[in-house]
Amino acid sequence: MVSNQTHFNLAFIFLLFLIHLSHKISANRFDQGQRASSQFEFIKTLQGYKKGEKVEGIKDLKKYLEQFGYLNPNPSYDDKFDDILESAVKTYQLNFNLNTTGTLDPQTVSTMMMPRCGVPDIINGTTRMRSGYIFNQNHSGHGSFRVQYEFFKRHNRWPKWKEVLRYEFGEGTREDVKDPFWRAASTWQPYSPFTFEHVNVLYKADIRVSFKRAAHGDGKPFDGPRGILAHAFAPTDGRLHFDADENWVVGAVPHGIDMQTVALHELGHILGLQHSSVKDAIMWPRLPSGKTKGLNDDDIQGINALYTGY
Repeated sequence: MVSNQTHFNLAFIFLLFLIHLSHKISANRFDQGQRASSQFEFIKTLQGYKKGEKVEGIKDLKKYLEQFGYLNPNPSYDDKFDDILESAVKTYQLNFNLNTTGTLDPQTVSTMMMPRCGVPDIINGTTRMRSGYIFNQNHSGHGSFRVQYEFFKRHNRWPKWKEVLRYEFGEGTREDVKDPFWRAASTWQPYSPFTFEHVNVLYKADIRVSFKRAAHGDGKPFDGPRGILAHAFAPTDGRLHFDADENWVVGAVPHGIDMQTVALHELGHILGLQHSSVKDAIMWPRLPSGKTKGLNDDDIQGINALYTGY
């Protein structure tokens, strides 16, 4: 016969096991949450490095810069901070109005780590963010820009006869993101030659909005929370994809990504605008979590210039 003391001991051991298991699960969830805090978190470990140094993680930085057009594709990246990487970092710093030191200084690292649009800053070897801008740089590497809006290289735009841009949502789109998207479209409406209209029939839509995960058939895979937020294609393609793994919210919610702000940016691409070097512009390619933005004079001047008198 098993004694009461034995039952008690077994129950106590089982309880300890459950507590241990619970802590392990919680720790795993915490670790996953930490890893998901930013897909670009690895860049933080590279702060302070410069040309001539070699450190683990530089190879990943090269892949990151390739993704956004700053480096040509190369299947054999190494961890050496070489001349080519320094040049790419300087170009990045120039595009984002940072000191062009070529070093991974705190401001550069902080900017690189922000969630962002997946549309490259440099397309086919040509940077569109500072094309034709004046940059005055002194001996210390500091300088000033005269910056403004930019278009896709071919000035892609919707045809003159277009008056209404119709959009539809892909199957399974959450209801709570549809109204913020409409508000984003309505924000562009007074400054463009178009009105926006929601339709439920795919073949009638000019703009096709959907939420995707990871690789989704367009060669531009998403990467999970707080990395690439969304991407869109130049006119008249009409595809606009949001990363379904993001914490989409309405408004400035801590650790959330505001749906309306990102939609406003991606609709700028749909209309024909490229990324801007103006930090306050909606077409600046980065959005810190928990923040919202609206249109800036730079965005309005850009859309007016693209569609006026053509």
